[in-house]
Amino acid sequence: MKSKKKIVLAYSGGLDTSIILKWLQENYDADVICYTADVGQEIDRKKIISNAKKFGVTKIIIKDLKDVFVKDYVYPMIRGHAIYEGVYLLGTSIARPLIAKDQIRVAKKFKAYAVSHGATGKGNDQVRFELGYHYFGPKIKIIAPWRIWKLKSRTDLINYAKKNNINIPKDKKGAPPFSVDDNLFHTSTEGKLLENPKNSAPEFIFQRTVAPEKAPNKASFVSINFKNGDPYSVNGKKISPAKLLAKLNQLAGKNGIGRVDLVENRFIGIKSRGVYETPGGTLLLHAHRAIESVTLDKDTMHKKDRIMSRYAELIYNGYWFSKERFKLQKIVDLKKNKVNGLVKLKLYKGNVTIVSRQTKSTAYSMKKVSFEENKTFIKSNVEKFINFHKKQLKN
Repeated sequence: MKSKKKIVLAYSGGLDTSIILKWLQENYDADVICYTADVGQEIDRKKIISNAKKFGVTKIIIKDLKDVFVKDYVYPMIRGHAIYEGVYLLGTSIARPLIAKDQIRVAKKFKAYAVSHGATGKGNDQVRFELGYHYFGPKIKIIAPWRIWKLKSRTDLINYAKKNNINIPKDKKGAPPFSVDDNLFHTSTEGKLLENPKNSAPEFIFQRTVAPEKAPNKASFVSINFKNGDPYSVNGKKISPAKLLAKLNQLAGKNGIGRVDLVENRFIGIKSRGVYETPGGTLLLHAHRAIESVTLDKDTMHKKDRIMSRYAELIYNGYWFSKERFKLQKIVDLKKNKVNGLVKLKLYKGNVTIVSRQTKSTAYSMKKVSFEENKTFIKSNVEKFINFHKKQLKN
């Protein structure tokens, strides 16, 4: 007897992907393999397995990618100081390439002819997933239910779930939930009343940060050590990348740090409003810029700043595996071996303050910046410098 074809579905165990699982079974003569990438999101392994088994799924894969996610995706992005449209730290964007890559690995391992995802037809994630699929498995078919099925809205989705006895979760107010994406780096919340930008975000949607006004009245302090541009210890304790970020999330979250409410320009051409929480990532960004300020020369820092906007846009648009991003990453990492030292931060009611920077680097010269007279800086050369740049005004 000839075995059925196989489809690997990116499966969370939640409402959307459970509906997709049922829909794939109804519309394709294939066995569905449920694949979950653990990138630090709130995950219930027993629920994922039991929900998939309700549909007769026999192959359920949950892969722990937390350390890989932080070390090989978050850290390179932090080194590039990537911020999209001035505020977004790219928490969702940076996870999708890794998930797509590993999903294709699973598809190849089990000789699946297709992969499927739960990204909506109006969102960016469909692009991010599918560019990753194409890069690693160009011959593998992609099934994007939201672009081809007859379910056109959230209401249709819920009605389909009721018809097929699929559990519909509730939010804290007893209604169908907001659209939430989370991983070790961030949490994003979209949909429902947030779709209207005039509405303020209700406090109950925040999952990993307290309101700044409810944060402790006493400041917290945290020290982060860097080696070759990447953090490796918190408060003097060396820990794995995933545990390091989790620790910073906890410290920043309890101090109300890392909240962003933004209206962003999606890659596909529409605007969307969301609320993002990136507590630990906010600390890393501040600390990394601080340690670079005393370890890198001006030209290197400014070159990085000039490419940051484009670098961030490539990540946002799903171009993590593009030649252009690889090229910019080389610029980002050109002198990362010089970025070594310790940064101490003060955390207080939503604010991050640099307390101190310590390094053995000689890029910062105490002698040159001193207000005391010294022979290391020749002030008479400044007039020549200014006269040269006066001429440049007319060019």
